[in-house]
Amino acid sequence: MVSVFDSLFDPPESAADRAVWLGGLAEDVRGAGSKNDVLDFIDGALRVPPPDGDPGALESLARLYRSQTGYVAGVFEQVDQVSRKGLPEVWVGDTSVLASAAVAAAGRSAAQLGEAFQGCVVTLLTLADAIDDAQVKDRRGRSRLAEQKHALGGRDGFFDNLHENDGEEAERKAAADVSSQAIGLMSDAAAEVAEASRVAARELNKWTAEARAGKLETGQLTPVDKLVLADTGVGGVETELNEVLSADDLTRASAHMDRLKPGDRAEMERMLAQSSSPQERAYLMKTLAAGHTVAEIREFRKKIHGKSPDWLREHLSPVVSDRAGMKDKGQAPNGSNINKTPVRFDGQDWAQGGDGSEGTCVASSTVMARATVDPVYALELTGGPTGQENDPDAFRERLVSEQHRLHEEGGGGDNWNGMDAEGREEITDSTVGSATGDDYERRELDSTAERRAVLTEIEKSVAEGKPVPVGGDGHAMTIIAQEGDKLQVFNPWGTTTWISEDDFVNGRMSKASDERFPDANLVLLPR
Repeated sequence: MVSVFDSLFDPPESAADRAVWLGGLAEDVRGAGSKNDVLDFIDGALRVPPPDGDPGALESLARLYRSQTGYVAGVFEQVDQVSRKGLPEVWVGDTSVLASAAVAAAGRSAAQLGEAFQGCVVTLLTLADAIDDAQVKDRRGRSRLAEQKHALGGRDGFFDNLHENDGEEAERKAAADVSSQAIGLMSDAAAEVAEASRVAARELNKWTAEARAGKLETGQLTPVDKLVLADTGVGGVETELNEVLSADDLTRASAHMDRLKPGDRAEMERMLAQSSSPQERAYLMKTLAAGHTVAEIREFRKKIHGKSPDWLREHLSPVVSDRAGMKDKGQAPNGSNINKTPVRFDGQDWAQGGDGSEGTCVASSTVMARATVDPVYALELTGGPTGQENDPDAFRERLVSEQHRLHEEGGGGDNWNGMDAEGREEITDSTVGSATGDDYERRELDSTAERRAVLTEIEKSVAEGKPVPVGGDGHAMTIIAQEGDKLQVFNPWGTTTWISEDDFVNGRMSKASDERFPDANLVLLPR
């Protein structure tokens, strides 16, 4: 006799899918109509591999990381002592970095490295404990299934199935009930490993993205130059949450630097050396990362040279992150978070249609995504042709014009209303992908399981500095940052909001917009 599981079912590969599949099996076995059906369900469950992972290996790796924390602490102490001795105002490196700035950057880098090692220790030990607990739970479930299979005995033949006496029926139902509970244990174990692995991946991706100076692999800059560039933050806000150069910027700038012709490379190094602030220097490298030519960077530099860090922030970094914005202050009656941060230039919102009224949310989200990765693009909007304008009305006119241009490019509807998924993918590739070097791939999200499964990729992308467009029925937004279990979402009505992973997964995207748009059913991810 061929088992129904031999002919119809193959257990899924991922732990999250296995958890769902086993959960369905645990429900179905209770309705098994014969002893053979119960045996089929048991065999199907036992066919699922146990939770992967070696807790001992993870604990050994955690011990290795822990052994490095003391060494890093010693480095930080030495650097800190040097910084307290009063360094002379001398220039070092190829880009004229102050020695004092270099030592300060080294101190922060050492501190961040220590945090990374300690964070990895906690992450790996937490994952090891979760895998160990899940494997114990899975073994209990498998043992109970084996017991039930043994108690039920061999499979019934055709004629045995024609009649079932009361005792046999009671035995079948009892076996089905115990088997359901046992398969439920296996389902819980798979779900726990899936979630623990996702959280570990999120944390390890974060620490990897924050290992910043090493991403500038170019041989054209000294280690001091690389260290200070990677450490430079947006003016006037917390550096740790707002480095000018993202992890992806550092990698791409390095690759572009190495490909420059000797004359262009010399000019680029000269512009970096003559920068009036660390921020100016970092924004020049960010334009290189965005794919601009040295000639374009030269024109951009003329517009920003000598400007204060605050001016550079206002004109070139439309969105910044702060810890105050992460505080949960509850929801308004319309379902949106009370704690929202306006995104403005000179008093004018970065909003669709200028005031949030037009239906150009896709185009407007895309404009913001590009502005966060390309300072030249941002300055064209904020500062106009000269880069020097501080006129909110002129900014609004340029912003809306660009929104309309992209809306039309993506095949948006009449009266600046609506755009389909294909159009959104097209303008994301042409506008954002052209600056990051990525081809964006559309993912449809039809369930909480699919949203949970895609979270790791979303968080990895934004940790690297690549914005992720996200859409619900009738509205589009962009995820631009991640910190812990929170995501910073730009809503083209002119605000950013921090929501939790749980909000994203379980249909509470309304916190970033309002109750009309609770679900994220589409994301665009860089491949």
